[in-house]
This record gives sequence, C-alpha cells and structure tokens, in this order.
Amino acid sequence: MSQSTPKNKTRRRFLLGGLAAGGALVVGWGIQPPRQRLHTAQPLPVTGGAVALNGWVAIAPDGTVSVVVPRCEMGQGVNTALPMLLAEELDVPLSQVRITQAPIDKIFSNLEVLRENLPFHPDDRGSLKEGAQWMLSKVARELGIMMTGGSSSIKDAWLPMREAGAVARAMLIAAAAQEWGVPAAQCKGTGGFVVHPGGKRASYGSLAARAAAAGLDISPSDVRLKQPGEFTLIGTPQARRDSPAKVNGSAMFGIDARPPGMLYAAVAMSPVVGGTVASFDAAKAKAMPGVVGVVDVSSSLSGKTGAGAGVAVIADSYWRARQALGALAVKWNDGANATLSSADIFRQFAGALDTESGFTYYENGDVALATGAVKTIRAEYRAPFLAHATMEPMNCTAQVAGGKVMLWASTQVPSMCVDVAAKVAGVNRADVSVDVLLLGGGFGRRLEVDVVAQAVAVAMAAGGKPVQLVWSREDDMTHDVYRPAALARFTGSVDARGGIVSYDNKSVSGSIGHQYFPRNLGLPGVGPDKTTAEGEYDMQYEIDNQRVVHVIVDSQVPLGYWRSVGHSHNAFFKESFIDELAHAAGQDGAPFRRALLARHPRHMAVLDAALARAGTAPAGRAHGVALHQSFGSIVAQVAEVSVTDKQIRVHRVVCAIDCGLAVNPNIIAQQMESAVVFGLSAALAGEITLKNGRVEQGNFGDYPVLRIDSTPEVETVIIKSAQPPEGVGEPGTPPIAPAVANAVFKLTGQRLRSLPLRLA
Repeated sequence: MSQSTPKNKTRRRFLLGGLAAGGALVVGWGIQPPRQRLHTAQPLPVTGGAVALNGWVAIAPDGTVSVVVPRCEMGQGVNTALPMLLAEELDVPLSQVRITQAPIDKIFSNLEVLRENLPFHPDDRGSLKEGAQWMLSKVARELGIMMTGGSSSIKDAWLPMREAGAVARAMLIAAAAQEWGVPAAQCKGTGGFVVHPGGKRASYGSLAARAAAAGLDISPSDVRLKQPGEFTLIGTPQARRDSPAKVNGSAMFGIDARPPGMLYAAVAMSPVVGGTVASFDAAKAKAMPGVVGVVDVSSSLSGKTGAGAGVAVIADSYWRARQALGALAVKWNDGANATLSSADIFRQFAGALDTESGFTYYENGDVALATGAVKTIRAEYRAPFLAHATMEPMNCTAQVAGGKVMLWASTQVPSMCVDVAAKVAGVNRADVSVDVLLLGGGFGRRLEVDVVAQAVAVAMAAGGKPVQLVWSREDDMTHDVYRPAALARFTGSVDARGGIVSYDNKSVSGSIGHQYFPRNLGLPGVGPDKTTAEGEYDMQYEIDNQRVVHVIVDSQVPLGYWRSVGHSHNAFFKESFIDELAHAAGQDGAPFRRALLARHPRHMAVLDAALARAGTAPAGRAHGVALHQSFGSIVAQVAEVSVTDKQIRVHRVVCAIDCGLAVNPNIIAQQMESAVVFGLSAALAGEITLKNGRVEQGNFGDYPVLRIDSTPEVETVIIKSAQPPEGVGEPGTPPIAPAVANAVFKLTGQRLRSLPLRLA
C-alpha cells in the first residue's frame, strides 16, 4: 500500500492539525515550562570521595573533575568534545577532566534529535516553527530517550552541559566566598581554582564538599554563560581522548566484554526477509562438544519488523556455538516475501509515482503556470538499499540472574536497551542495568535493539551465566535494517538567460519512521516521514516555481537509519539534476549554483571556499561540485576525478563546512574525512539487492568498502562562525556522490543517474 495525500495538503497544514489534535490538554501542558535538565532523579553515583554538584559533574578532593557524557562514543569524538563544553564554563583544564558514563535518566534524553524530525524548511521562520519545536522538545524530555544519532550530540548538549558547568562554578565560588567572608561577586573561578583579588586562592577539590553541603539554590537562569569571544577551550584543537587506548589495544568495545563465567552464542536466522522458524532438531546440536543449550529466540521480537526470528546455540566458545548451528537442520517458513526481488520493488515504485499524488513537502509558485522556458529536461534517478557494515560485528552480552538483567553493549540507545531487556526478561525497568562500551561503528545500525532482545532471550536459558551473542558478518549483511531504496523523477526548465523557470521533483521510497517507531518505541508509524524527502524539499537554491512531493510505499524490507539518512541519496538526486539544468543552460555547475544563492550568503561562502581551495583540475582529471545542507550544517565538496578503462578514481576531495561554532576543529576535520570515505564507498560500490526474498550480498567480497589504496586525499576547510554549533557527523556524506558523478559527466559525457556509479 502507498500513502497518498491530496495535492493541496501541505506539511504546514499537517503540523497545525497534529498540534491541534490534543485539544486544550495539549495546549495547557505545552505552555508549562520544560522540565529541568540539571539534576538526576537519583543522586549521581560517585567514588573516591568525590562530590556531585549536579547531575553532570562531580569533583574529587584532588581536583579531578568527573563529567557525565550522555552520548555513546562510536568514533565521532563525543568523549572529547562534550567534556570541553562543561570544562569551558567550569573553568577547569581539560587535563583534569575524567569521563563518567551517564546513568539512565531523563535529563540525559536527546531533545534535539526529535526536534530535527519536524519537516520545516531551513529558511522557515515564525511562531509555527518555534511552537512546534518547543512542543517536540517537551515531548522528547518526557519520553527520556537517550539516543546518539542525527548529528545531534553537540547541539543537544550545547546548553545543558555548559549550564551545568556554570552552575557548579557558581556553587564553588559561593562556597569560597562564604568561607573567606567576602562577596561572591569579587571572586572568580579559573584553572580549577577560586581566586580573590586580595590573594586568597582555593582549589575546586577543597571546596567541592562545602559547596555541595551548603544547599545553594542556583539554577541555570541565575548564571551567565560565556560569549564566544570569551571562550578559551571551546574552538581550540584538542587531541582525542580515546586515541591512546585504541592504539594500545586497551579500549573496550562491546565485543570485548568478558564477565566471569561467560558463555557464547551464535544464531541462525531466516534467509528470507520476514521468514519464520518452522521446525528444528536440537538433539544433534546439544550432543556436540561444548554446547550448553539451544534456544528459539523468535519470540524476543514477536510482532516486530526486522531481524529476530531464529534459533541460537549456546556453547563454551563462539566457534563451537557457530559450528553447532549447522546441526540444527532448521526449516523455515518463507512467508509472503519468498519471491520478492529488487526489480519488483522498483516496478512498484514506478507505479506509485505514476498513480499516487503523494505528500507535498514544499511548494513555491506554480510549476504548471511557469512561463519563459526555452529548454525542458526530465530525468529519473534511483538509489539502492544499503547495509551499515559496521566494523565491529553486531553483539550483546547479557546476564539474567536473581530477577535482574545486566547488559554489556555497543549501543546508540542505552535507554531503549533497558526497555527491551525488561520486556523480554519480564522484569521491572529498574532491575536492568547496562554497561555501554565503545562502538566499533554505528552509522545508525546500533539505534536498533534486535540483537539485545535476542541476547536477553538466550541468557534466560543460561542458568544465570552471562552469554555473549555475536552475529557473523553474513548474519549482519543479510539481516540489517537497510537504508531505503528510492526512485526520483525530475522535470526542470531554464529560460534564455540561463535561469531556472520551474523545478518539479517527485520521489518514492519506503519510510524508516513507519517501521522504526512501532518496532522500537511502540509508537504508531503513520503520516508523512520527513526523512523520506529531506535533502529535496529543504534545498537552499532560490527557485521561483518549485514543487517537491514524496510518495511512501510500505516496505517489506526492514528499513533503518543510515548515516545522513534521506540526505544520503536525495542529495545525489538533487545535486545531479541541478548540474543537468546547468548543462542545459550552457553553464558550468559552480557559477550556476552561485546565481541561485543570492539570499544565502553562508551557502555561497561555503561554496566559494571549497572552489578556492580546490583550484584547477590537473590535466586528465575533472572537478565535480556539490553543495548540500543537512543537520544544520552547510557542506560544499569538490571531487577531483579521473576515469581509466571505465574505472572511476577519486584522487582528492576538498570539503568546506559551515557548522556554526567549531567546538573542536580537529574532530570536525576527522568527521569530514570519515564521511567522505563512508559516502564514497556507497557511491562507487554499495548496493544491497534481493532475489527470491533473499539478500544477495553476504560479506565484503560482494559489498566492498573503500580500501586505503583507493582513498582520496581529503582537505577540510572550516568556515569561521560564532553561530551555535550544528551537526558534524553526517553532513559530509551527502555531497560526495553527486560531486563525483558531476565530475564523471565532464570527463565522459555520461550522466550517471543510478547508484552505485557505473560507466556503460
């Protein structure tokens, strides 16, 4: 079934209707101030004589500062960048700061990631947008979802972590002033000390206990936060704090968990999407050396879309558990998807574009009445399903004993892990604890809790011993929650002066939200899904007559959030077609884009910075350009490309970014490099296909990622800004595919409209 919406129904009307639906109760609740984000429901756990000054910071007698980091470290640098925010306002050297894992508490919920799901155009202003964002922030605070994703870690922590540091500093100053008998206004905190002009000086460590015991009622509204010009730490390049442990091998990822007495588990899952277990013979497997038990884990995710249906073997080593799977003789019910293929899905997409009106995300002017066109072009673009292919295999270690559950997990959603573990084990949420370890890649895959549910189901059959469940690479590749496949059609016209007269874009795909919210949150998955059309409806170009429509077709294939989500393919569609319009107008892509950015000076500055750094392409190579805004940040990329024997080679990528205030320039550059490599892997080779209901790719042999000998030089240009920080982890991925495709067109004259990029 496809989601059809009358043509005159806009996203604005949809939002107004949704906000009105709750009536007076929603309005009354909505005008109440948001709940505080300073103090946890339970006292912050401390050790070694440390004293908690609020829910985010504790200080030990030796001056060591423990900072709660509520987001998960998956290579994006939050364990370095987030402590910088609190340390700046606390006025303490970063070298004195230690990281503490956040307990499960609603003050650590991610408000920004839900706010970003509202389908507003970046240029929108006014009370509707402000009101909707206000309401969604309150909803997020009530839900209490601790989530790392959506390039939101810095954005969400920007105020609460700085406020926590400033409040703690004010408490320490008040304690010192009380002890010295001087006005607090005469004292200041600096470098981990409170100082007074008269020469008095006391360390934070010596004042912490007094400050905590004083019962001071200091709130964020009582303190003044620093202005950007006053920052001494924020904005400076700082070395990553997790690098030494990752280099010397002491870093602990989820798969490194080794609680005493641990057993291992491997799982066999249906080879057909959505298939279920028909029967299996456990006797032979149980007779094999080291095998402890066999468990049908299908019920752990009963009624939910995605992986889960399968049979697990528990053994004293992972190898023995894996080997015993072959003895189970599992028979499967293939179900309704036994004949499903990629070709079927794209035929369904094409039919939906032909017959469904879809949802209008953005409309300006009237594309039907536009006049003055001298050339009109039409194009169809497509993108395949993609797997996440995280380097650390999917895994979870669980122990169920004495009515309690303990988890060791690499996860982006610790609070949701607790929820699903409690549900599967039949215990109270308070009886579940989770040790969040480093993630060997997330990219959105670890926003799911399927492997956690399976691990808890397995652990329930292990007699109280902890069990580590690990998926093989083939398990992961064939049972992922995939980046949606998509199909997009464009019609555009240019006039005699080379300007765009009309721009009409209609696309179709499955909806991540329609699956993710029921699957993981128990919430309905209905209505428009902003991620399906992001990167299309919210583009920066100034076009008088444009329309952007999306049609949702329910997906039989499990869908999930993939790095940069809808932007990952919609940027390819949009930026490639803009280049097609430039060619139709007889212009190069760069000046053509500049002419469309008269009222967007920040975008133009980013584009110009990338072009200036890129210079001129060497002989035999061409430069392709793409400009895209996502997660609040503006990125322009220039890809330097050559083609030999139909093989596309990217030699150099210049990436300019305006992400607002750059908290740590080192991490921003690293994230841009990572995003380019990740996006380039997908652009040149990434593709998940289905035949007879089965995913055809199983490992890196047929789903390759970019190797070091093919990795381009990446140069990052960071635009200086005093605006609040925006997203960084994902915005570097969307522009790379169109930049490469646009360069290939210059070299070969072939317009590549399908991903991955392959020359005829």
